[in-house]
Amino acid sequence: MRSDQIKKGVVRTPNRCLLYSTGISPRDLNKPFIGIASSFTDLVPGHVAMRDLERYIERGIAAGGGVPFIFGAPAVCDGIAMGHSGMHYSLSSREIIADLVETVANAHMLDGLVLLSNCDKITPGMLMAAARLNIPAIVVTAGAMMTGMYDKKRRSMVRDTFEAVGQFQSGKITEQQLGELEMAACPGAGACQGMYTANTMACLTEAMGMSLQGCATALAVSAKKKRIAYESGIRIVELVKENIKPRDILTLDAFKNAITIDMALGGSTNTVLHLPAIANEAGIKLPLELFDEISKKTPQICCLEPAGDQYMEDLDNSGGVPAVLSAFTDKLASSKTVTGVDIKEIAKTSKILDDNVIRSKNPYKHEGGIAVLRGNIAPNGSVVKQAAVSEKMKVFAGKARVFNCEDDAMKAILDRKIVPGDVVIIRYEGPAGGPGMREMLSPTSALQGMGLADSVALLSDGRFSGGTRGPCIGHISPEAASGGAIAAINEGDIIKINIPERTLNVELSDDEIKARLAKAVKPEPKIKTGYMARYAKLVQSADTGAILK
Repeated sequence: MRSDQIKKGVVRTPNRCLLYSTGISPRDLNKPFIGIASSFTDLVPGHVAMRDLERYIERGIAAGGGVPFIFGAPAVCDGIAMGHSGMHYSLSSREIIADLVETVANAHMLDGLVLLSNCDKITPGMLMAAARLNIPAIVVTAGAMMTGMYDKKRRSMVRDTFEAVGQFQSGKITEQQLGELEMAACPGAGACQGMYTANTMACLTEAMGMSLQGCATALAVSAKKKRIAYESGIRIVELVKENIKPRDILTLDAFKNAITIDMALGGSTNTVLHLPAIANEAGIKLPLELFDEISKKTPQICCLEPAGDQYMEDLDNSGGVPAVLSAFTDKLASSKTVTGVDIKEIAKTSKILDDNVIRSKNPYKHEGGIAVLRGNIAPNGSVVKQAAVSEKMKVFAGKARVFNCEDDAMKAILDRKIVPGDVVIIRYEGPAGGPGMREMLSPTSALQGMGLADSVALLSDGRFSGGTRGPCIGHISPEAASGGAIAAINEGDIIKINIPERTLNVELSDDEIKARLAKAVKPEPKIKTGYMARYAKLVQSADTGAILK
């Protein structure tokens, strides 16, 4: 065992002495040492129920014949960090999490890992660590939140609080209704209720084979989730004994399967950042074109919030990820999973329990949920969640309204300075320029709440929440801070968007763009000290997955 390096032989007497001081028994030295990387925190709704899951994972590891050791990893709640300087730290925390898990696992020579995660950047960060370390690992995502109830309707955090801000500003709801909504929309622990980034990543983790069946959709407060945690503890010990490692599972075919399920679910655009970053750690390149290629031939068969009116609890009751897999049996590649069962076999033996939720025979859209656009604004690509764009806005032209940060754009939106026919440009919010590529749910939700989603578009070198609706195009590459063409756009320039043809252009000649860029004045860095200043110097473009080099 790997852990023999810290517990076997005469020269390891001091090491054993320290291990004994933690309370373990001499008989434990003959068992695998299993780390539980837990992102429990009282700060994040998706993580507050993890103490229970830690217990069940511990029990499973012990039952399987291993020795469990819990250690902590940080978690950022994108919803709480949204709309202020805290959002700089969200995407960038992914790299910290990967480094932290690597550090603890290698410093203590752990034999295997259970990665207890849930929210947006934590799951990909832990998967990056798993691929990098390549020691047996299994992921337990802590589960989605139940929907709230208000005024006889099911409610969720994104549509019923972020969009309510715009509704209040435009006089559609009262201050009392606003207060009642914020008390009702999130009734307890779990990740936000729709197909936002956290739940998309949970589903793709299961589709890639790194979680047990049913893990992605089992609700946070359910007994089902506890049983999955327990069984994951047992299974990790078996994975150590069988020497099955993440890179045996995280193959190119596994990533292609995950992208297929992503498109079928209408998942978050943030997966276009996270899957390439995880693949990079496994020594695999996932070009942006692959997402668009798979999207064009994959029907969208689920339509959860924000694009639709269904929730994770509906997907779970309809058979979860295995049921979605069953609709693509012929398209999936053979791939190992932590269960020991091939992903195609899981697909063949699963079934759809509610075809109103998983519409394999009557898909919502004939293409997948995400499209990649290119043009003179984004020669290296940009990303839009086409599943959440109305048909009338898929081809659109309008006048540019230019802002060099999210805060200025948000103020203009709430002050009603944005009108139908505008294209809001938010730049210098990319991976380096942000820094941290802030997620901008506040302006997109405000536009939606104010009734402008079918008449106003939004472009950014930053990124959007999985909860974003409307023609919001992000990840524009190269970003403004790197001299991208988005930095050349002036107020009033005509922007042309054509999602079916995958194009995004400004009505300017190449020579005019070059001339403007030569004169452009780059803003001062927003953060000049600490981790984010270092991050800005190392982070790569969004089309690479915003990896560090």
